[in-house]
Amino acid sequence: FNDLRSKVAQDPLYVEASALCAGRTLVSEDNRMNLFLIIRFFLGRIPAGHIIEFGSYRGGTAGFMAHLAQRIHPGMQVYALDTFAGMPPTDAAVDAHSEGDFKDTSLDELRTFAGKAGLTNLHLVKGLFEDTAPGVLRESGPIALAHIDCDIQSAVAYSYDVTKPAMVQGGYWVFDDATYSSCLGATEVVEDLVIRRDGRNSEQIFPQYVFRN
Repeated sequence: FNDLRSKVAQDPLYVEASALCAGRTLVSEDNRMNLFLIIRFFLGRIPAGHIIEFGSYRGGTAGFMAHLAQRIHPGMQVYALDTFAGMPPTDAAVDAHSEGDFKDTSLDELRTFAGKAGLTNLHLVKGLFEDTAPGVLRESGPIALAHIDCDIQSAVAYSYDVTKPAMVQGGYWVFDDATYSSCLGATEVVEDLVIRRDGRNSEQIFPQYVFRN
């Protein structure tokens, strides 16, 4: 909108967080800017909660959000969930990605990265979402932002549904993949579950689908 991109790009906190995740994320700059705006200007207006990310790959966006949370919202934790070993089996009818995609990552390396960056609020959780998310959500308590960036239909559907009971009033679901041609399964989750089944209207459709609780 107008010169919003240039204003965000010059914000010192955005510059700090972006430098931290340089080369570690596939999330577009527009999408990262959108997350920055939500975390910086809007999470403080809703009940307190934490951030959870489904699909963290090399930890860039999780580190980006953790740095922002550490600076703006003391006590807010970021939970980054991933197999850290590539994608599980996919459905070729709706998912362009295949089993094993994004396996070029290392949990040990990510822990080293987080330690060097001083991200004491970043929790890296390895495993299938179905195995790890229930325990994480029991530990975390309320969630204020769920960043769903896991590409494939089954994972996106599970991520959305499992976070619903924990989401604070006014909390955010941000779907990173649902407008990409390679992620039709993610698009179908937004259409079938979020909009048709649950009757939610999107707050944003660019650069990401964003829904509020």
